[in-house]
Amino acid sequence: MSTFPYFPHTEEDIRQMLDRIGVKSLDDLYADVPADFLYKGEYDLPDAKSEHEVRALFEALAAKNTKQTVFAGAGSYDHYTPAIVPYLLSRSEFLTAYTPYQCEISQGTLRYIFEYQSMICTLTGLDVSNASMYDGPTAAAEAMRMMVACAKKKNTVLVSASLLPQVKDVVRTYAKYYGTTLKEIPVVDGQTSFLSMKELLEQGDVAGAIIPSVNRFGIVENLSGFAAELHLSGALLALYCDPSALGVLKTPAELDADIAVGDGQSLGIPMSFGGPSVGFMACRKEHMRKLPGRIVGQTVDADGKRAFVLTLQAREQHIRREKATSNICSNESLMALFVTIYLSVMGPQGLREVNEKCYSGSHYLYNELLKTGKFEAVFPDKPFLKEFVLKPLVDLDALRRRLQEAGFFAALPTEEGYASFCVTEKRSKEEIDALVAIVKEG
Repeated sequence: MSTFPYFPHTEEDIRQMLDRIGVKSLDDLYADVPADFLYKGEYDLPDAKSEHEVRALFEALAAKNTKQTVFAGAGSYDHYTPAIVPYLLSRSEFLTAYTPYQCEISQGTLRYIFEYQSMICTLTGLDVSNASMYDGPTAAAEAMRMMVACAKKKNTVLVSASLLPQVKDVVRTYAKYYGTTLKEIPVVDGQTSFLSMKELLEQGDVAGAIIPSVNRFGIVENLSGFAAELHLSGALLALYCDPSALGVLKTPAELDADIAVGDGQSLGIPMSFGGPSVGFMACRKEHMRKLPGRIVGQTVDADGKRAFVLTLQAREQHIRREKATSNICSNESLMALFVTIYLSVMGPQGLREVNEKCYSGSHYLYNELLKTGKFEAVFPDKPFLKEFVLKPLVDLDALRRRLQEAGFFAALPTEEGYASFCVTEKRSKEEIDALVAIVKEG
């Protein structure tokens, strides 16, 4: 019998290991720890429970969560998840797969990562994608580091004020500890100011700029001329994108961007109270060696058959720690598989239909909310896809509480005091009308 019920080692196994290292008991392993620091009491753990009791316990905990109909976005979107995605994701060869360093036994994992990279390249129009990041904000922060690395002697990065606040916060944190200077491009009439960016570029030392393609107000930004102006100053353009929206909007490549980053959560990954998610990152071929994270490449084996390997590994921490392009060793490859299955199921037409439903539903809600007289338009001439802001003419906090009591998660406040709404393809006309009715009552 094992000394510890959840360890596979028998008492004989433990004795042999202790003999090998020259100690008599497990307690001897802690001989260097002062006695005052050793815990001598009993652990406050519940009694053992049957499987049925454990399930009942967790069901009771889950019942404490309040489920609401989501009419909010702000970087996390309630898109539909096809049933086949979690079904395939739960297969043991995917769910328990580990780092694919040994290509001989990791062809399945390497292949789906390669397919993921290929799909991200198709969405962005760029040449190379890495094998995913933790989330969108960290991908943006890594883009900041990448632009400084590419520029070599320049250490300033411009950040648009129209980026999501959580993205700006993470970029600021990275910049602080890497010694990078950040300058914010102001917002004018709901989008990044081109003239302000030009003025900041004239100050010099700019390695690049991070600008959203769809900003925190939900507005599809007019980015005409941005890349040309940055490139004229020897700087790079990194676009922060909603990958779902790239199914219908101009690609980063078409906007002449050098790097594209964003959060893959909008590609069918459930909101899950904030995670997990996956960040994507793609770039032009000339910047490939500065791209952080893993890159899977296609080659042939000794028999000439198609095979996949991790490539350009000299950029990674486990090869050259001091000169690595990033300290990310593991990544969100399981969530990258989620994205891969989702995109393969949806296809270009499916993504277009998703965006058409989002557009139709969000514009219907926008117009209906204005009719209530409780809001007024903020950016009436600016295009939006699924998310928008309105200026509340009532107490926004009181309205939010009323909506929550009625089962709606909506009207998120922005730093300017606007109310933000979002409509995905999951929201029906009946749900939209029900939300509007609550607003009218309020």
